[in-house]
Amino acid sequence: MNANKLLLINPRHLGRLLLCLCLLAVVPYSWATQIQVTVDRNPVNLNDSFQIVFTATEEPDDDPDFSPLAQDFSILHQNHGSTASWVNGQHSRVLQWTLNVMAKTAGTVQVPAIHFGADVTTPLTVQVQQQAKAPDAQRNDELFLTAEATPTQTYNQAQIIYTVRVYTRVEISRAQLSEPELADAVIEKIGEDANYNTDVNGVGYSVTERKYAIFAQKSGTLTVKPLVLTAEVLSAGRSVYNNFFSPPVAKTKRVESPAVSLDIKAAPAAAAGQHWLPAEQLELTETWSGDPAQMHVGEPLTRTLKIQAKGTTVGQLPELAQVLNNADLKAYPDQPNLKEQKNADGLVALREEKIALIPSKPGRYVLPAMTLPWFNTQTQQMAVATLPEVVLTVVAGANEAPAASVPAPPTLAAPPSAAQTPSVAAPALPPAASADTVLPWSLAAFMALGWLVTLVYLWRGKAKPVPVVDEVQAARQLRLRDIVKQLRTACADNDAAAAQKALLAWGSLQFNANTLGAIANQCEARLRDEIILLNQTLYGRGTQAWQGKHLFQFFTENNARTKLATAKRPSELQPLHRL
Repeated sequence: MNANKLLLINPRHLGRLLLCLCLLAVVPYSWATQIQVTVDRNPVNLNDSFQIVFTATEEPDDDPDFSPLAQDFSILHQNHGSTASWVNGQHSRVLQWTLNVMAKTAGTVQVPAIHFGADVTTPLTVQVQQQAKAPDAQRNDELFLTAEATPTQTYNQAQIIYTVRVYTRVEISRAQLSEPELADAVIEKIGEDANYNTDVNGVGYSVTERKYAIFAQKSGTLTVKPLVLTAEVLSAGRSVYNNFFSPPVAKTKRVESPAVSLDIKAAPAAAAGQHWLPAEQLELTETWSGDPAQMHVGEPLTRTLKIQAKGTTVGQLPELAQVLNNADLKAYPDQPNLKEQKNADGLVALREEKIALIPSKPGRYVLPAMTLPWFNTQTQQMAVATLPEVVLTVVAGANEAPAASVPAPPTLAAPPSAAQTPSVAAPALPPAASADTVLPWSLAAFMALGWLVTLVYLWRGKAKPVPVVDEVQAARQLRLRDIVKQLRTACADNDAAAAQKALLAWGSLQFNANTLGAIANQCEARLRDEIILLNQTLYGRGTQAWQGKHLFQFFTENNARTKLATAKRPSELQPLHRL
């Protein structure tokens, strides 16, 4: 009997039952704790220790089982910790398991899935390189430096990763490391210092690794000067009694890294006449605050253009906003949002522009397609990022719709003639409500109701208030854009007088400064020096014909970094040793 009932289940109900069973099978996985797996650097050298970090924001199902790591890694030591914080009334917690490990073999090695009870991590691939050639120890092999650049041959303004390593097998203190120096280049420190252990010729060393991104601004053979490390080294030749009755004896050591040569090539012929933008990856996107196909007259619609590029500085990213030549469609660009991420593998630059578009008439407007040529440093080929054209369809706003008409009074029919009067007599009206009085009052009530409906319709259909556009600020931004274009043209033509005129207009608008000297004092060092050089050229104290390339390059960098307000670069190397 039960089997018969099962066979008679409605197919629709059976489908719902199967759906519920599928949900019950899937939902538990959505409750699993997400555990992120990272390494402090990748690739790594064989016989170099590195860290594998497991991070979770919730308590996992159980303690981790790290035994699967033993197949490809030696676990040197591990620790577990957690931090908690309250931000805007919201509680958050971060749990971390940090393992210091060393790979057993070279090649592509996988950090396997680690079980935290029912919770499981995602495998992670690590590239393990053969042990690099042992660095040559300098005059004192207790402490020495190495330096290298990747790549050593590239194009103008392309990213170069410069890595300096401090090797020590003694205790040091008060360590100071100089910064890399390279004329005609932009240099940025990236990532955090990495600390690990390694073997050099069978001797164990502690290593501190620091990385920089270098962007050469001219072609040719360039040389990064040696870096200098100054530190106090505890003397190893003391008597054992001095440990009890006298303070440790330290001597100051000064060691240098080798110089590094770079071969910088000019932009290829395929990039002639285009904005030169070398990068490893580039993405161009757009978003809208509403539907471009359903715009209303007088109502703003914001278009957001975003360009994100890896392996370049934010100062190299071009402007994205298009100039509209349509008087019926006003464009109000906002200040661009500029960001730089300094990761261990290089810079990631982001430029975001918001443009408010306000149509004044109904119709169809076409924004042309956008193309952005760039040079892919990975493939060594030119590439193009594009956005398709956008069609804006604008209709009259609700506040411009024709006013609702007042309902016309009903047409009263003529009284029937005697021949049309039915034989059955109609009941007589009460004395207080004769036909002469009822019709005018009913007509007035009907008209009042019509007016009330009209008012409600107009109130509910009233257009949203149009944000007030700051006309003064918009005009100022347009003026600044014109000045930048004038300065770009003047620098490209090496026209010192035109560059002076554009800089004075810019300085007056930005700092209320009316001389080149006053403007220079408001700028970063590189731009300040170029403005001073321009001033000397104009007043006859320059020794060579003025070249404007560097001035505009540093002008762009100055503007970008002013908006970014990057933190001051640390001057000391911390730490250089482990207790």
